[in-house]
Amino acid sequence: MTWIKTVPLAEGGEALRAAVEGQMGLYPAEYNQPVHPTGDGASGIVSSHSMMPEVLYHAFSTFGALMAPDLPLARRHHEMIATVVSVTNRCRY
Repeated sequence: MTWIKTVPLAEGGEALRAAVEGQMGLYPAEYNQPVHPTGDGASGIVSSHSMMPEVLYHAFSTFGALMAPDLPLARRHHEMIATVVSVTNRCRY
C-alpha cells in the first residue's frame, strides 16, 4: 500500500482546520463519522490531502455540493449514484 505523508489536524494550522470544517459542513450529518478513521479521528482519504488544504477543500466540497438537498434528485438517488461510482472505481468506502 502506498504511504502518503499527512498532517494531523491538531498540527495543521488554521488553513487545514478551515478546509476540513468547511468541506464537512457541506456533507449530510451521516457523514460526520469517518468509516476508516486515522489515529486522530479524521477520515483517511481526507487526511491524504492534508499537505494541501486548499486542494482538500475543493476536492471534497465537490461531493458535498453534489449531495445538496435542494438539488432535483432525492437523497436516495444521490446515494445510489455515489454507490455505483464507488463500485465502478473499485473503491471500498
